[in-house]
Amino acid sequence: MRKEVILITGANGEIGHGLIKELSKKDGIQIVALDLKPLDESLEACCDRFIQGDILDSMLLGRLMAEYDITTIYHLASILSTKAEYNPETAHKINVEGTLNLLRMGVELSTWQGNSVKFIYPSSIAVYGIPDLETKHKESKIKEWMWCNPITMYGCNKLYCENLGQYYTRHYRQLAKDRSKHSIDFRCIRFPGLISADTIPTGGTSDYGPEMLHSAAKGEQYTCFVRSDTQIPFMVMPDAIKSLLMLEDASCDTLTRSVYNVTSFSPTAQDLYKIVKEAYPSADITFEVNPPRQAIVDSWPEDCDDSAARNDWNWQPDYDMQKAFDDYLFPSIKELYQKTD
Repeated sequence: MRKEVILITGANGEIGHGLIKELSKKDGIQIVALDLKPLDESLEACCDRFIQGDILDSMLLGRLMAEYDITTIYHLASILSTKAEYNPETAHKINVEGTLNLLRMGVELSTWQGNSVKFIYPSSIAVYGIPDLETKHKESKIKEWMWCNPITMYGCNKLYCENLGQYYTRHYRQLAKDRSKHSIDFRCIRFPGLISADTIPTGGTSDYGPEMLHSAAKGEQYTCFVRSDTQIPFMVMPDAIKSLLMLEDASCDTLTRSVYNVTSFSPTAQDLYKIVKEAYPSADITFEVNPPRQAIVDSWPEDCDDSAARNDWNWQPDYDMQKAFDDYLFPSIKELYQKTD
């Protein structure tokens, strides 16, 4: 018999690290991890198999379908917001065409297996495009349907893929006479800025938060590229992983939508500066605005309304800002850089 497995793309990324470690704690879970880069050694024992490969490789995905009964796909692979602005066409190819390959794969698996494959997709507050700071302050908490006018390629890619996921779930080949009864079960979370103690930031425009912290811990100078009064929502990685696992576990009968906001705390850059300086008094952190990057962050909400997630699947973060730093970030970062000394 073919093994039932969970497929995780982009396994080597920030979310992948935390997700694989948490899933591996569950009995009977077999993980197949996929990434362009070699898998971090700390994750190898957690996975049934690692494949170094490309989500654009349709032959590779075909072999995976032939070898495994994939019950859930966590599609984490993407090019993030800052890097995407330097190579927008490449970002579109990976973020959209790669996602399309995985969605098509999920539909075929659902048809063969006679059950809907869960397709868990992390999106981003980058899908929002608020026109000016006055509107941003006035609106405050943004609901899922508001201001979906992204100004970055990454945001455009994520918003389009959200809609693709809903199409493949509800309307795929809707006029075909031989339309399958089974399609994917697409579930999406729009994440705020994510802060991890375990991995170094890799190209997100919200990374000024984690970059400030990691630089201070390493004793390196850091120039923050946004104004000190810049405000967007953040979340620490354990809560991000928790939300993904909660959404996957939720009964479809309780879900009123396919795309959910989640959030935890909404500090200004100055708030982050103060709490980092308290822990690292000698930290050399300055502010020097990068206008294009500032404009992107200004287009994102200062807070998100995650009431739908709270109502539908009892979402609630474990960490507010103080607890995030005191109980997770500072202890874990201290341990991380002690190991690397």
